Amino acid sequence: MFVLDAPVSLAHDLVTATADVLGFLGDGPSVAAAIVVVTVLVRGLLVPLAVAQARGERARVRLLPKIKALRDRHGKDPMRLRRELQALYAEEGASPFAGIGPALAQMPVLAVMYRLFVSATVNGHQNLLLAHTLLGTPLGQNWIGVAGGAGILAPPSLVFLGLFALLAAVAWWTSRHAEGPLRLLPFGTVVVAAFLPLAAGVYLLASTTWTAAERAVLRRRIVMA
Repeated sequence: MFVLDAPVSLAHDLVTATADVLGFLGDGPSVAAAIVVVTVLVRGLLVPLAVAQARGERARVRLLPKIKALRDRHGKDPMRLRRELQALYAEEGASPFAGIGPALAQMPVLAVMYRLFVSATVNGHQNLLLAHTLLGTPLGQNWIGVAGGAGILAPPSLVFLGLFALLAAVAWWTSRHAEGPLRLLPFGTVVVAAFLPLAAGVYLLASTTWTAAERAVLRRRIVMA
């Protein structure tokens, strides 16, 4: 996706510069820490979009009783129901699609960050971020390759297992507010991380942790206010 080449290159330079600043941590740890720091900075810049999304969700929650009443009253007349719902949203200054726009606006930024940590090359050159290690485990290696080569209980594999445990903990926290089959959806990050480079796994952990904390705060202060 050549459209993302320039943003990915910019993100690579940003992470590299941050790793240089954190160089006192050591070669590998500074890169891993830089991934977390840059992820937090990027997600922090997206907070206004998350707030707009939460406000849209609050509007939908607030209108649910009225929407249910209209559906009970005009459920057999789809055209009338559609007109009544449109009138309701117009009267309340809300929209059934409120919050979707902010969510979509975040996706290109997150896609750039994700691609940075799964790409072997950036702007035609080797992705040097993946050449570093974390606790002796290459940031460019995935768990499937490590476990298949060194064994499940080898030190590099244990680094991944620790990452999986942290991802599972975040997934459990996130799933508490979901219902039905959706409760299992957050745990998909653990499965995905097994096939991703360690650098992408670190990014995934930082990003999902931010998302879980952000949703918890916004849900309490905006959606359920």
